[in-house]
Amino acid sequence: MTTSTLIEAVLRRDRAIVLAGLAAVTLLAWAYTLAGVGMEHGAGMGGLAEGAGRAMLEPMPWTLGYAAVMLAMWWVMMIAMMVPGAAPMVLLFAAVNRKQREAGNPYVPTGVFLSGYLAIWGAFSVLATAAQWGLEAAGFAPMMTGTSATLGGAILIAAGLYQVTPVKQACLRHCRGPIMFLTQHWRPGWAGAWRMGLAHGAYCLGCCWILMALLFVGGIMNVLWIAGLALYVLFEKLVPAGHWLAYASGAALTFWGVAMVLGAWP
Repeated sequence: MTTSTLIEAVLRRDRAIVLAGLAAVTLLAWAYTLAGVGMEHGAGMGGLAEGAGRAMLEPMPWTLGYAAVMLAMWWVMMIAMMVPGAAPMVLLFAAVNRKQREAGNPYVPTGVFLSGYLAIWGAFSVLATAAQWGLEAAGFAPMMTGTSATLGGAILIAAGLYQVTPVKQACLRHCRGPIMFLTQHWRPGWAGAWRMGLAHGAYCLGCCWILMALLFVGGIMNVLWIAGLALYVLFEKLVPAGHWLAYASGAALTFWGVAMVLGAWP
């Protein structure tokens, strides 16, 4: 097989390659997240995951180094939770980019688009780390037990109300409509792909930021809470009636929050 034939064969399988890459990124992120959650004091883990694991049971003073560990934890956790829901958009970008390449236009790696998307969640992770720092300074323990009933209830109410706002629904439509997004936002070249990734990440952030804030209610390192939120975000973006799911969850979260504030819910 000649080199050109081999390259053509690889390019024909780009969908499988991109899908495998997304799966690898997601699995690695989940492995890191679960290692930090599931192993007491981080035993047996290395590097940043060990620091995140220790933080569960051993509150540590906030330094720039510790903040960097928490930032890495947040960012990897966001990758684990958000990349599956973005997979249809990334796969469609790869398919359109292949057609562009076949038409003689410059090739742009799909990773450029994905890196722009992940950069948005990196920015969110900076804000989440700062919020965690502030909560711990105020005497809360969001890593394990979440916030107080009053603050937790307020976050739930805010999340429930946001779920039914026009901003939420508009962002959700863009997340649920890859074809519409690419039609409206397509830009050529590497810089264009990066900007498109940023734009899609911004819509995704507008759709899900308040849901990620719910981690402060159930505990940032609560594995069941993390998994439940991740599954909900995936369903909201991919199931046919996802927009109605947002309305239903909004009502449920608001009711739960009011009950928590009034002391009728633990």
